[in-house]
Formats: sequence, C-alpha cells, structure tokens
Amino acid sequence: MRISTISQPLERWQPHDRAQILATHTQKSEVELWAGVECTVNRVGNDYFDQLERNGHANRITDLDLFASLGVTAIRYPLLWERIAPASLDRADWLWADQRLQRLRDLDIDPIVGLVHHGSGPDHTSLIEPDFPEKLAEFANAVATRYPWVNHYTPINEPLTTARFSGLYGHWYPHGHDPSTFARALLNQCRAIVLSMQAIRQINPQAKLIQTEDLGKVFSTPSLTYQADFENERRWLSFDLLCGRLDRAHPLWGYLGELGISDSDLSWFLDNSCPPDVLGINHYLTSDRFLDERLDRYPAQLHGGNGRHAYADVEAVRVRADGIFGHHNLLQEVWNRYGRSMALTEVHLGCTREEQLRWLNEAWTAANRLRKSGADVRAVTAWSLLGAYDWNTLLTRSEGFYEPGVFDLRSPTPRPTALAHMLRHLANGQDYAHPILQEPGWWRRSQRLVYPSVMAMDAPSGSSQHESPPQKVSAPIVITGATGTLGRAFARLCEMRGIPYRLLTRQDMDITDSRSVTQVLADLKPWAVINTAAYVRVDDAEQHPHLCRQINADGAAILAEACAEQDISFVTFSSDLVFDGNQTEPYVESHEVAPLNVYGHSKAIAEQWVLATNPRALVIRTSAFFGPWDDHNFLTIALRTLASGQPFFAADDTVISPTYVPDLVNATLDLLIDQECGLWHLANLGAVSWAEFAQETARLAGFNPSHVEACSTRSLKLAAPRPTYTALTSERGILLPSLDRAIGHYLQACG
Repeated sequence: MRISTISQPLERWQPHDRAQILATHTQKSEVELWAGVECTVNRVGNDYFDQLERNGHANRITDLDLFASLGVTAIRYPLLWERIAPASLDRADWLWADQRLQRLRDLDIDPIVGLVHHGSGPDHTSLIEPDFPEKLAEFANAVATRYPWVNHYTPINEPLTTARFSGLYGHWYPHGHDPSTFARALLNQCRAIVLSMQAIRQINPQAKLIQTEDLGKVFSTPSLTYQADFENERRWLSFDLLCGRLDRAHPLWGYLGELGISDSDLSWFLDNSCPPDVLGINHYLTSDRFLDERLDRYPAQLHGGNGRHAYADVEAVRVRADGIFGHHNLLQEVWNRYGRSMALTEVHLGCTREEQLRWLNEAWTAANRLRKSGADVRAVTAWSLLGAYDWNTLLTRSEGFYEPGVFDLRSPTPRPTALAHMLRHLANGQDYAHPILQEPGWWRRSQRLVYPSVMAMDAPSGSSQHESPPQKVSAPIVITGATGTLGRAFARLCEMRGIPYRLLTRQDMDITDSRSVTQVLADLKPWAVINTAAYVRVDDAEQHPHLCRQINADGAAILAEACAEQDISFVTFSSDLVFDGNQTEPYVESHEVAPLNVYGHSKAIAEQWVLATNPRALVIRTSAFFGPWDDHNFLTIALRTLASGQPFFAADDTVISPTYVPDLVNATLDLLIDQECGLWHLANLGAVSWAEFAQETARLAGFNPSHVEACSTRSLKLAAPRPTYTALTSERGILLPSLDRAIGHYLQACG
C-alpha cells in the first residue's frame, strides 16, 4: 500500500478544560482499582466465538460476588448486542442483563457497559455495512432506556484494533485484507460510538464515555522510520476522530481520502465530536512492534512489507535492546497529547503466576507514579478476571488454549489465584509485598531476546527499563534434593522464571535432622521450601524400610514443622503408590489410601504427618515422571533402546497417569505462589498402560511401535508389589494438559 511519510509531529492539543482537570481531579493518593471480564464475541466466517460461553460466566451469576470480594469499584461489563438482540431489538432477551446489572448494583460496583467487544454485530450487519452505526445506536438507546442509572459506557472496545484485525489482516469478519476496508471499518465504528453516546445521553445526560484502545508503539531501523512514524500516527486515529481533531491539517487526512473516505465523512466528526471522558489505554507485551528490513534475521512467518520495502514485523520485546515502551511512558505520551482523564483499562498477561503479578505491579506502580506527578490517571483495570481462551491464535481457531486470570477456571468453581490476593491488598490501600515482586519480569530480563539485539536511539526519558526496579535482595525458595530429577527441574525452571532459589544437597541440609533444618532455614530465610528429597528406589525399599521411612516420612514432617514455626510456605511430593489399585476410574484426592508396598506406605505416612503438623502445607501426589532433562526416566530409556535397534519391554496390565516434569514443576510453582494448601493431584490427563505409553511415544518419534513388546508386570520380577491401576485425576482442578500434548512437548524438547 502507499504510505504517506509524516515529516512533522502534530501540534500538541491542549483541551480547553485542562486547567480545570488539573485543579479539580481527585486528590486520592492512589488510582482506583477496576476489573473486567474477557467477553469477546468475534466472528470467523460464519462461526461466532463467544468468550462468555467458554468461560462459563454466561451461566454463573455467582461470579459477581467473587468479583466484589476483590474490592474493585467498577467493572467493564458486557451487554453485548450480538447476545441480547441477535435477530432484532423487538425480540431482545434482557433477562440475563437484568439479573447481572441488578446484582452489580446490589454489590455497589459501577458497571462500565460494553455493547460490542471485538465483534461485528449480529449476522444481519457488519463493521462495513453503512447502517451499522445507526443500528448500534438503536441498541444503545434501548440499553439506556432499560437501565437509566448506568452512567459509564464503552459502546465499542478498541475500534482501531478491531478494524485492523477485521479489515487489514483478515483475521475476523468481514476478513478484509486492504487499507480501504480497514478505513471503512474504523470510521463506521467511531461513527457508531458517537451516535450511541448521543442516543444514550438523550436518556441519561450524565453518561460518560470510557473509550478503550490498544496503543502499541512501533519502532524500526533507520530506513523504516517513515513506516514506524506512519503506524505511530495511525494508532491515534480513533481518539483523534472522537475528539474532533482529524481536520485537513491532520497528517492522515490525505491518507484516508486516498482510501475512499470522503471529506464529508471526515468532517462529520468535526461537527459531532464526542471526546472520551476517560481515555482507556490497553497495553500488552505483544503491542509494541519493531520493523526491520534485514529479513535473514527472522523466520519467514514474520516477513511482510508495504510495497516499498520488505521487512519483518517483530515483537519489540524480543529484539529491541530498550525493550517495551512500558505503561509509564505510554500513559505519559497520552497525557501529553490529549490532557484528558486516563485509565489503564486492560492489564493482563498470559504467563506464569509470578509474571502476571509483576506485570500488574508494574502497571499499578506506573499509574500511581504518574498520578502523583499531576497526570489525571483514574484507574488500573485487572483484566481477564476469568482468564481467556485461544488468544494465542488471535481467536481465529478454537483449540481450548486457556490462560488463567484473577480466577482459574480449571477447578470445579473459579479458584482465586495470587492475583486475587494482590488485588484485595491494593483495593484496601495496602502494599502486596510478595518476594517475587522484587525480581524483574521476563520482559526486562536478557532471556526475552530471541533475535539479535538492536540498540535503538529512540529510548524515551525515564526509560521503561527502570519502571519497577528491585528494592532489595530477594528471599529465595529452598529446594531440597539437588541430585534428583525433580530437584534439578525445579532449579532449572526457577531460573527460567526469574525466581531466586537455593538448591541444597543432603550435605547442605539433612532433612532428617531437625537441628540442621532449623539452622539452615534461619540462615537462608526463604519464603518457601520445596522438598524433592526422597528415597525413590521402590524395589530396594522392601529391603530398607527404615531408611525409606526416615527420608520420606520423618524428613518431610521435620521440614513441615520447621516451616510452620518460621512461617515459611512448604511443598512436598507424594505418589500414586499410596493407592491399592482396586479402582477402575482415576483416583481423586479424597479417595482412601491403602498402599501395597513400603515406598507407598512411607508416602502415605508422610502425607498424614505433614498435614497434621502444618495444615498450610501443599502436598502434591503425582506419578510416573518423564521429561527431557534426565537420562533415566522410563520414556527416555524406551526411546534409547528402540534407537539402538533393540526391543523394549513394558507392562500392559498396569495403568498409570504419566506426568511430564516441566508441566508438574510449573503447576506446582503456580500453586505455591497462589498459597494453595492440602492435597493436590497433578498428572497429565490420561490413563494408559506402560506399554501403551511407550508405543504411542515411539510412533510419534518415528519408531515402529510394534518394537515395544507388551508383557505382564509379574514377568518383570519386581521386588515390590505394584497396584494394577493408579491413574490420577483431581477434584480440585485439572491443571496439567492432556498426555498427548505432554508427549508432544517432550519430543519437541528432546528433538
């Protein structure tokens, strides 16, 4: 496409009421805490993807009480056109909205009502239909008429982002791939916002517009500065249109005209300006981009161009030495440009728990810092209260990829995560001082760089690299069992996740000696202890029951007691061998234990003693480890044997739930940070015999699965009796992916 080079920046616009804003906005020391539910209803072809159905909130009004427990003052809440009136307004079904809005009113939570969220409206219209704005305005009028007490609206979420995804990149309906469709979709949405607010204000003159947009910053090499300048100007279009700023002097007036937008269509916004009462800023780690013409540095799927240059479009965090633009710099830029009230209206990160906490903490810190400097920052919004589905594919496919949020939906009822604990502290004006917040997020660590680092000359003053510096040396996690598979895996993944740790051998701390344990914990001052030290030789344990019990039961109990005394979180591991195998369905946490061998007995005793001594302890039952980082697990031995041309023998009369070690470790760390306690079962979802496990992996690895020879457990002549069925599942939450997916990850990591 043809790009107009922007040689001069826009003159900074000073709204007539800026002095009044500075003089009158609230003097509270901290911003407000808002929240939101991921509620997108997007269309791909003729299929609608509805997040409210997928996250269950469509049928669970009790969620609202959970949200209220966080202490939030307002919530971005969906009354979506496609859901309420999919056919026509005269056939609208208001029951769902009536019940939810009344409950929010009872809970004293202010709803910020959204009408279209990345959608294109019901199937009788679309973003590029000429009557889309008027139709949405009719729906907005109906909403305001029914709920005249609602004072805050976001008629359309992120209109520019939606126009890009629907009109320029072709991801969503109407699947446009050209700038003209993008421009029509954007103008239509912005016109719909104006008309909707006009209709709403006829009913409620006090209604406020909270307008959201993703304002990612674009960086580039020197030769692509013109393209970065263009994209950085384009990102303001929705706000500029609504504020009545897009006149003939605007750098993009001519560009829009070239795309078929008439002067009268643009002038309409000058005559019908509708400046947002609050500019809602959404910022994600993928929002900031870097453009680079050196295509050989990047994979082909990142290659693109503008007709003048071919270039790669890369996440800035993965290549730019200065990293992301950051919440502070972005809010400062918005304030400098518009001088209007602002809020961070989506703060979410699909990542491990400590990184989610760090991202929210960084946003909260930046917003409060700016507020104290005089900028009118109203709120920070904890987004995706219930998490989100399939945003890793930009909602173009339905694959069931789930990112937990403030609550985790993988439990029978929404389970509060550490984010919920953090929000309650912030809502009460308290600091959330978890030790992991003293470490930088992955986006500020060297591991973020995937491609050759580019030192940019465009780092702003007060670079985002220094928004949330560590305040002091962090308390570590102590990990016992330095020589074992699990201990080494915890150390490896703590390193990857930026969690300080100390990996201890028996010489460093003898867990069977209470004096040694007490002294080491007092010296190291950890915030948590993860016990992976264990006697794991199941067959040898039959000959050494005292030693097995001393390490597995006595040692775990001593650690649990010491952690309780020193107020340290504690995790230890148990086994599927605490069960007798007389089931035909997977075991859950509440099933009665009845071990058949010495090893299983030692673990059953350990569970009892640990939880009696330290009720806050977390005890993880798991099974049949496999992973890419040791040479001695069942699967690695099986593939090595097959690779040598030898047959591999495996039992076909014993059913287990194999557990991929990286999945186990990551889930355990998340539960630990969430302050979960009691018994949890963690194993990859699936129940197979040892032979089936080896055969399926052999097939996926390219071996002949018939070279895995099935045999009976008895023929293996094992010293310790084994239960014939120990498959695990959980009544508390299915946190690990399916076994098929885990095997795929294993082979990929080994490959």
